[in-house]
This record gives sequence, C-alpha cells and structure tokens, in this order.
Amino acid sequence: MPAQDGDLSDPKTTSSSKTISTDKTAAPDQTRSGHSRRKFLMAGASTAAVPVFARAVSAQESSAPAPSNAVRDPVKLTLKVNNSEHRLTLDVRTTLLDALREHLGFTGTKKGCDHGQCGACTVHVDERPVLACLTLAVAAQGRHVGTVEGLSRPDGDLHPMQQAFIDQDGFQCGYCTPGQLMSSIACVNQGHATTDASIREFMSGNLCRCAAYPNIVAAIKQAKVAMRTEK
Repeated sequence: MPAQDGDLSDPKTTSSSKTISTDKTAAPDQTRSGHSRRKFLMAGASTAAVPVFARAVSAQESSAPAPSNAVRDPVKLTLKVNNSEHRLTLDVRTTLLDALREHLGFTGTKKGCDHGQCGACTVHVDERPVLACLTLAVAAQGRHVGTVEGLSRPDGDLHPMQQAFIDQDGFQCGYCTPGQLMSSIACVNQGHATTDASIREFMSGNLCRCAAYPNIVAAIKQAKVAMRTEK
C-alpha cells in the first residue's frame, strides 16, 4: 500500500536514524570527557612533581661548594735574593720581575719587552739564567735568586765580567747591560765561551739596540780568563 504524504518514513528506519544520530552526538562528549580526564591526571602529576624537583635542586645547590676567591688572595712567600731573605705578601700572579723591582727595590733588573724576547730582565735562579718577566715569584721560593746588584764583591771590587764590559766598551745606553752581564756570566760558567760562534749563539736571546755585539763578545772572552783564575 502506498505511503501517505504525512508518513514518508518507515518507523524502523526512523528509529534507527534516531539511534545513529544519538550515537554521533554522544561520541564528541565521550572524547571530550576522555581528554579532560587525561589533562587532569597530567596536571595533577606535574603539580605533585614540582615540590620534589625543587627539593632535589635545592639539595644539589646546598651540597655544591661555595665559589672561592682563594686564587686571588695574596700569598706569603720568602725570596732569597743575593744571599738575603725577604718576606713578602704578593698576588700569586706576580712575576719575579715585578717582585724584584716593585716590591724589593732591585731596579737593576730591567723591564724591556715584558714578553721574554729581549733578555733585559735576565737574572740567575740557582746560578742558571732565567727570564724574570716569564717567571712567577712563587716559583722562585726556596731557590737562590741572583741579580746584577749582587755581582760586585763585598769589598767593592767589580765582578770580572763587569770590568771586562768597561774595558771593552760592551755597552752604550746601558739599558740592556744588566741582562747582558747575567747571561755573559752564565755563558762562561756553563762552558759556552769556547768560540766566538758559540758565544754569539748563547747570547742570541739578549738584544742590544745599540748593536754593541762585537764588544760584548770581546768582553766575555776577556772575563773568561779572569773568572777561571778566580776559581
């Protein structure tokens, strides 16, 4: 029998459609509910973890050693210079050159380049030539430091090398002379004053802007004889 205009749908179909429609409507609500629970649980877990993490960080900070400025603190040391002991309190970074010149008054040791390239700051440490501008003062503690002021004899006589530099005119302006003297004495004492070439090689680290090199070689050769006689 043909369906009437007012009743175009089958009751079963209508019921099924309503059911499907209801299910489609309910699905988003369930999804939103699931997301809400997940977010709630995650938020709760994060909130609970924050105090624990904060306590852990605080414990690490409290157990970490406090920063110290001990490296910059002055140090006490004793320097033996020209057979006399001197007690000092210095910054640990102070060079032997600055300790000698600025703190002890041994200004005979010159500051030339301050980079270990000119030799003007040469002193003896345990009778070996060293560059004072590249040596820390604390490294010289417990060792003997010799400067140009300690070369002359107690009776006032000059060291044979000093006298030879005067006799051979081994200096002009004189600024490099203290370092030249200390290196020249080491050259003789260490057995390098055998030939002119070996002398020049040993003395190559000491620069003379006045170019008195031939006179310096002659002075070393003269002093070598006198120094051997003294021994």
